[in-house]
Amino acid sequence: SEDVLSKDAGECAICLEELQQGDTIARLPCLCIYHKGQVFLRMHIKFQKVAFIGCIDEWFEVNRSCPEHPSD
Repeated sequence: SEDVLSKDAGECAICLEELQQGDTIARLPCLCIYHKGQVFLRMHIKFQKVAFIGCIDEWFEVNRSCPEHPSD
C-alpha cells in the first residue's frame, strides 16, 4: 500500500538513501517500506535534488518479492 512516512525510518534497502518524514513510501505485506513514486536523491556535494522513479516501482519491474524477504 502507498503511504506518506510520518517519521524518519532509516535507509531504503534498494537505493540506500534515507527514508525521511514526508517521503511517499510503499509498505509491503511483510511491513518492509521503500520509496514509492517520485523520489528525490539528496545530493551531498551541491545540495541538489535529483528526481527518479520510486525504488520499489523499479524493483517490481523485474522482481515479485520483497528485496529483504525473497522467500515470502
